[in-house]
Amino acid sequence: MRQTKSKRKAGERERHFVELGPKKSNHEQSISSAFKIWIGAYAAAVLLGLLIVPHVAHSAPIPNAEQIRAQAGQAPSAPLIRPDDMQSGGLLFKSKEEGRYIEAPKVATDIKLDITGPVARAVVTQKFANPSDAWLEGVYVFPLPDNAAVDRMKMKIGERLIEGIIKPKEEARQIYETAKREGKKASLLEQHRPNLFTNAVANIGPGESITIQIEYQQTIPRKNDEFSLRVPLVVAPRYNPTNLPLKPVMDLEANQSESMTGWGNTDPVPDRKAITAPVLDPEKHPKTNPVTLSVDLKPGFPIENVVSHYHDVTITPGEDNRVTLTLGKDAVPADKDFQLTWTGKPGKTPNLGLFHQTLTPDTSKTQSETANDEPGNTVTGEDYLLAYITPPYKLSQELAVPPREVVFVIDQSGSMAGPSIRQAKASLIEALGQLKPQDKFQIIRFNNKMAELFATPREATPEAIDLARSWVKAINADGGTEMLPAMMSALKDGNPDSGTLRQVIFLTDGAIGNERQLFEAVKSQKGRSRIFTVGIGSAPNSFFMSRAAEVGRGTFTHIGDVTEVKDKMGKLFTQLTSPVATDLKIELEGGEGVEASPSALPDLYRGEPVIMAIKAAKLGKTLKLTGRFNNQPWSMSVDITKAAPSKAIDTLWARGKIRQLENERLLSNDYASIDKSIEALGLKHHLVTRLTSLVAVDVTPSRPAEEELESKKVPLNLPDGWEFDKVFGEQAEVTADTAAPMQDPSVAPTPGSVSRTLKQRSNTAGFLKDTKQLLATTAAPAKRSAQLALAPTGTQQISLPKTSTASNLMILLGIAMLLIAGSLLACLQWRRIKPSSS
Repeated sequence: MRQTKSKRKAGERERHFVELGPKKSNHEQSISSAFKIWIGAYAAAVLLGLLIVPHVAHSAPIPNAEQIRAQAGQAPSAPLIRPDDMQSGGLLFKSKEEGRYIEAPKVATDIKLDITGPVARAVVTQKFANPSDAWLEGVYVFPLPDNAAVDRMKMKIGERLIEGIIKPKEEARQIYETAKREGKKASLLEQHRPNLFTNAVANIGPGESITIQIEYQQTIPRKNDEFSLRVPLVVAPRYNPTNLPLKPVMDLEANQSESMTGWGNTDPVPDRKAITAPVLDPEKHPKTNPVTLSVDLKPGFPIENVVSHYHDVTITPGEDNRVTLTLGKDAVPADKDFQLTWTGKPGKTPNLGLFHQTLTPDTSKTQSETANDEPGNTVTGEDYLLAYITPPYKLSQELAVPPREVVFVIDQSGSMAGPSIRQAKASLIEALGQLKPQDKFQIIRFNNKMAELFATPREATPEAIDLARSWVKAINADGGTEMLPAMMSALKDGNPDSGTLRQVIFLTDGAIGNERQLFEAVKSQKGRSRIFTVGIGSAPNSFFMSRAAEVGRGTFTHIGDVTEVKDKMGKLFTQLTSPVATDLKIELEGGEGVEASPSALPDLYRGEPVIMAIKAAKLGKTLKLTGRFNNQPWSMSVDITKAAPSKAIDTLWARGKIRQLENERLLSNDYASIDKSIEALGLKHHLVTRLTSLVAVDVTPSRPAEEELESKKVPLNLPDGWEFDKVFGEQAEVTADTAAPMQDPSVAPTPGSVSRTLKQRSNTAGFLKDTKQLLATTAAPAKRSAQLALAPTGTQQISLPKTSTASNLMILLGIAMLLIAGSLLACLQWRRIKPSSS
């Protein structure tokens, strides 16, 4: 059959050529066609080569590392430039001249930490440099520890230092805006979350640099004889949900459900624009925003071990148990948190620490004058005590742990993609192995949808645990972070009178902007449940994680690497199965006018200390701590006359008091009264709060009235290990006047359209329409200078996805390669042609 068919086709081809009446044979015509293809491809390649050569000659060579450092270290006045003039990555903004652009400002960040006992004092220096010929305003969104008491800001212009003053937030903003309009150099430091701040610097002249110095103080947490300091270095992109009046939606899959619960009619993230910054795609742009960091550690006891968990450091021992640490490199990109832990030698770590501060009256100053004094001189005639007590922990071997109901909640949103979801899954699987046969458990996973493993909590049988492990292993990270429905479902208690311990373990990076909404849910719905948050990844939202655990009467554990899973989850489950010290109270015997911060002590888990700051007109001589441990009364007394002198305890007391007021505000209807108290504390103690800001203004105008001011917002690195496309989708660039990253710009759907809307949110890209922005930056230099790209606020930003990478050259080279390939194909066809036999 094959031979017959082949002969028939050959005959048809012969008849076809006979009908056309060709003057050349088939062989001759094929040779002619191949020759013409080859000549055409060759000619096109030569022509393209002539076009490419001058383009290459015009292009600047790629700078080496030393050239990049030199470029970042200087701040010359730069003219308007074209994209092709860029010798390294950088963010460009439109100018009034067509085809010409303004190069973004640059920032350098240096952090110095001085740790004495359980208190750290930090100095953060940010240097804004303007390489363009335009007058610029830089707005930098940056993180600090969520318990940081920010009490000082200085602006350095040349050799002059201008001290920031504390003002009510709106008044500080007005002072700054007036100075900006008048051409005066000014800086404004504002808090948007306890761990999220913005620093705005106005009227940076062409080729100028302005240095801003920020100081804060914090206490050092201790757990299981280990002290831990975490310095956040990057603000992770946050999912900012719109207010969705949602009704329950059921999934017909077996033993799974999806539900969303309606919530008020107010915007859950009213400051979404302020807390959102552009984010760089690490696949397209080198990391930026270099940071230098050093630590002077004076713990007050012999150190057994010091560990930097995520950065290489150089450790230099000193005298009197002192240790100095610096980063192993001159600078690192700000893409993951710095964490340092240390432990004392066996038997040398104190379980008691008392520190005292007395502030004497200054009758020569008015109340308004003392409000702007340096920290430590802001309050008159008061005594302060910082108590750091670890109760002796005694556990009977015969103690029986009651049955538990454990609800695991795992975040599978797009921000968890990559190492984070692997850490979360490994942590959850490790936790399943810690369950006892008498326990019951449930697993909830969520992104923009939610699913439960069982219809109701199930006994921890081997079969149920095997099923759970398989279910967890199949989890992938994608979509948005609709956390509220998952939290509400986890807190739903179907059997509140069972007598079991009910524990909720929440595994997430906390990358959300609607923290307050979650806190309100925990505060009002927790019942008998205790919430234990497990922060996953290189830059978790520590404010959400620690505050949710505090309001939920649990603890916060951070896992930044998969190698830490077994150890940290083991320690967490030791806490979960150990007795809790409850009903803790502190009393100052002989004290007068005593006001403790916090006023009510939280329950203590194994290895945790009591940390309390106390203000009093008279402290007395003895501090007494009482409570219940394993349902038995317990107490201890401490002589406070031997307390060591210390500075700035008043700021720690005030910060703790403000934190307490913010917690009370969650379920209060008296917002005005609480806000008034918070503002008064901030002004009195010179603290940046939600309602008070630091502002510094140079009285001398520097920008000519006829010159316009460009406002730019600093883009940030994507946290280490995050996957850009999973967080933002393919259309990832956003301007500040369109949808902010990780939020839904659309109008909230009606209840009837909720199910369809949720199904469409399979990827966070659905929240990022009408994008316009290019995010291109230079590599992080090895020195302290930082090359940081800025994005506009309220102005249109250009898209340059090709020119910033020499795309014209790449396109020409690509076409040339295609034509060369075509010529090679023609040659191959020529070789296959053989003369037909007569």
